[in-house]
Amino acid sequence: MQRNRPIYLDNQATTPCDPRVVAAMRPYFEEMFGNPHSVEHALGREAEAAVARARDEVAALIGASAREIVFTSGATESNNLAIKGAARFAGRQGSPRRRVITLATEHKCVLEATRDLAAEGFEPVFLPVGADGRLDPEALGAALAVPTLLVSVMAANNETGVLQDIATIAACAHDAGALFHTDAAQAAGKIPLDVAEQGIDLLSISGHKLYGPKGVGALYVRHRPRVRLTPLFSGGGQERGLRSGTLPAPLIVGFGEACRLARLELADEAERLAALRDRLLSRLAAAVPGLRVNGSRAHRLPGNLNLAFPGMRAETLLAALPDLCLSTGSACSSAAVEPSYVLRAMGIPPDIAAGSLRIGIGRFTSAAEIDTAAAMLIAALVRRSEHQNA
Repeated sequence: MQRNRPIYLDNQATTPCDPRVVAAMRPYFEEMFGNPHSVEHALGREAEAAVARARDEVAALIGASAREIVFTSGATESNNLAIKGAARFAGRQGSPRRRVITLATEHKCVLEATRDLAAEGFEPVFLPVGADGRLDPEALGAALAVPTLLVSVMAANNETGVLQDIATIAACAHDAGALFHTDAAQAAGKIPLDVAEQGIDLLSISGHKLYGPKGVGALYVRHRPRVRLTPLFSGGGQERGLRSGTLPAPLIVGFGEACRLARLELADEAERLAALRDRLLSRLAAAVPGLRVNGSRAHRLPGNLNLAFPGMRAETLLAALPDLCLSTGSACSSAAVEPSYVLRAMGIPPDIAAGSLRIGIGRFTSAAEIDTAAAMLIAALVRRSEHQNA
């Protein structure tokens, strides 16, 4: 990592590409540049083999088989393919199930994909969460009283880092005859995932959230019993006919390497990140009266904190910290900056939500950076308090 650059603590937004991933990709941009679908010649077969190896690694990360992995451009596309693809296939088969259930705290692409289905005769349902950001299985059970086609619940929230009980939620969905999809973009490579053990039918992953390249991701589509989807667009029929288009071999190679590294290093990395997270929280809590952690403390990604700073607007605090890379989780428009819809859905008052920051600690974050970041945050808060009291 370069020196004299801002301290990067926004790893839920994106992660830097691991140098080992960059090294794995580079040959496929240069001398091994063949089209993986051009199997008539050596360069094409070479690229095809590299894609196959990467597919194996993506599958291994989540306990799937290689034939269940469909490469996409990222989690947004994967989520749309899972939700719209499942609904449209069922609709064309004459299924009477029209309900699609998700949470009010899902990523925007899941919320919008689900809303879009209303125009096609489906019934979108957006369930609330508790103050800790987690779904109450009883609320899901009540919603499933109406015949349901699909339940989509993210494994780890992109703003709060809150983890859902995926196995329990999937079991509830299956008991009601519904499919279960999870957006695992934030969870994959950070917490253990096993599609068979957790009863997952469809799962979305994004390369750039686990130290791989941007522009590539995958959708796990269960093979037995088989889940069927209608493709989002037409083309040459690549990826089992579910996602047409020439596969970007260099990006897929990098994605595969990122998944391999994540699988091998997950346990040690999670322990280290949780220790850094707790170190930062301890320092801040000791110096900032009234500091609040948004979302469950027990069920949370190892490297995530979502903190509310009392009496402070998050954008004001960020403006005073040019050498820290953090985010607010706010939805920006030309008219105003509004508190995060995720925090609002958790029942957090607007003034507290408006003073909240998301902190994402990652693979390349050092203990020294955590201590420096804590000192910078505390100093900025002290300056702001002195200014207000002057």
